[in-house]
Amino acid sequence: MSKTAANGNPAALGRRLLREQQQAALATSLHGAPYVSLVLVVADLDASPLLLLSDLAQHSRNIAFDPRVSLLLDGTGAYSDPLTGPRLTVIGRAETVDDPGRLARFTAHHPTSLVYSGFADFRLYHVRVERGHLVAGFGRIDGIEARDLLFAPDTGELAAAEPGILKHMNKDHKEAIAGYARGLLGQNCTGWEMTGIDPEGIDLRCGGKAARLDFAAPALTPQAARVALIELADKARK
Repeated sequence: MSKTAANGNPAALGRRLLREQQQAALATSLHGAPYVSLVLVVADLDASPLLLLSDLAQHSRNIAFDPRVSLLLDGTGAYSDPLTGPRLTVIGRAETVDDPGRLARFTAHHPTSLVYSGFADFRLYHVRVERGHLVAGFGRIDGIEARDLLFAPDTGELAAAEPGILKHMNKDHKEAIAGYARGLLGQNCTGWEMTGIDPEGIDLRCGGKAARLDFAAPALTPQAARVALIELADKARK
């Protein structure tokens, strides 16, 4: 769903914030006292948050004591008055996962994390979302249940194909990716790469700059994703 379309749908807007934000404020419990820290975040294909945390960090020790967490995803950066912009608080439980595919998805989005992703004291966490609280500006406040906030259809086939799609696009279709950035984002940074694909769109990165492009309709298979990527390329050329 496009950003414009998502603006009228609280669940879709909240899910888009999950997919496009690269960092979040993580709230944990320090023996009952609130503790907030800055973390890198990546949305899984269903939009649930993934975190890569060190065992030595205070927030990881807090999670071991109490797995209940909340994440604030802030989409207000482009607003002169931040209180008029969208932000989403996600409430859930953080669970460690041993999943090479999810870890590869995280490191593709955050290349600097490759340096430490294999360290014995770093673990990948999946946040099992229970609900969300969206503030999309003054007077625009919605509670969103997990069943609505997350992408419900099965993403397994596309998840399995994601590494191959990224490798193919970044090796053989660099000009198409650059065209997405020029034609759809107005960005001329040299060296854009595709860092992720999910049923609702793709993620791009050029150096420290990240961007999100949405599909016109969900793509659940590699074949459907190919059609959606071609549609983006056609749109970028117009």
